[in-house]
Amino acid sequence: MVCGKTSELISEAIGVCVECLRERPDDCINYIRDAHRRSRSKYGLPGEPPRNPKGLKCPFCANHCELEDGDIGFCGLTANVNGRLKRLGGTSKNGIVDFYYDPLPTNCVAEWVCPGCTGRGYPKYAYTSTAEYGYYNLAVFYGSCSLDCLFCQNWVYRRMAKNLGPTMSAEELASKINEKVSCVCYFGGDPSSQMPHAIMASKLMLERTKDRIFRVCWETNGLMTSQHLDVAVELSLESGGIIKFDFKAWTPTVYRALTGCDNKALIDNIKRAAKRFEERPEVPLVVVSTLLVPGYVDSYEVEQIASFIADLHPEIPYSLLVFHPDYLMDDLPPTSRRHVNECVEVAKKAGLKNIHIGNVWLIGDYY
Repeated sequence: MVCGKTSELISEAIGVCVECLRERPDDCINYIRDAHRRSRSKYGLPGEPPRNPKGLKCPFCANHCELEDGDIGFCGLTANVNGRLKRLGGTSKNGIVDFYYDPLPTNCVAEWVCPGCTGRGYPKYAYTSTAEYGYYNLAVFYGSCSLDCLFCQNWVYRRMAKNLGPTMSAEELASKINEKVSCVCYFGGDPSSQMPHAIMASKLMLERTKDRIFRVCWETNGLMTSQHLDVAVELSLESGGIIKFDFKAWTPTVYRALTGCDNKALIDNIKRAAKRFEERPEVPLVVVSTLLVPGYVDSYEVEQIASFIADLHPEIPYSLLVFHPDYLMDDLPPTSRRHVNECVEVAKKAGLKNIHIGNVWLIGDYY
């Protein structure tokens, strides 16, 4: 829509190519805004984080929406009602959440370094020296998010945010663990928009399991507040869990086109967590992943992300995930082999020592 280029790697959902997103961001901004308005309007959610200067600032995630009377936050869980902020969900008593028992080993983003899938950290952090067959992960799906990824495979969270349900208190969620549940992983949607609920549930779970192994893990876009992140780091560091940051793209305009938001808080939070990486060498505290979205998350984006990670610590594990078309970006192909290989090479050259390819069964020769 900006340069006139045509390609199977330009999604109609965005309407602009990656070159224009990098080189002509001002020309792209209205197309980006329109894309996210289309994504969210049918769920009653704002197309971008509200920025009303006279509004009240929401403290619950790193977007810090500024809400005037009648406004609703980007996540859908905070509203300004008669000049006061009202939390509609995500508190310790009222999480918008669902869960299931996921048999170990599972397709966790950190599966190749995870105690439950590999036995890493045995016997302190794992029940067995190999994968914990016979044990389960409590997979906790939060029905809200601090981003709006146009390729989201878990897009149903938007419906949960709109309906404000199903609901469960932190205490109810904690009661779902039993002696065969060896870890919990919060994902969604994303836990970042409901951290008070996740933190309280984690503390209750660790109290119930204080005499045995129980790991607390997070699969997150990293847009929680720094205060909430610090608590999450402590919970995972103590228990043998992992914080898995999903780094969508490096270039701010590419990131915004894909997600509707800014990536500065993510960068700051990864830096913050990585400072404690060496405190527990048995199991990596931090893992970073990037989805290789065809046409948008190319070797340039990966090179920049990998260089950033390597500067923090070259041993931080980095997973390159193969894309599958979904939600509004279902007009793109899966990630091609050449694309994957190029990204692995630039990540290695950036200095990373622990690189993994996820969703390998999806790789083909598509472009």
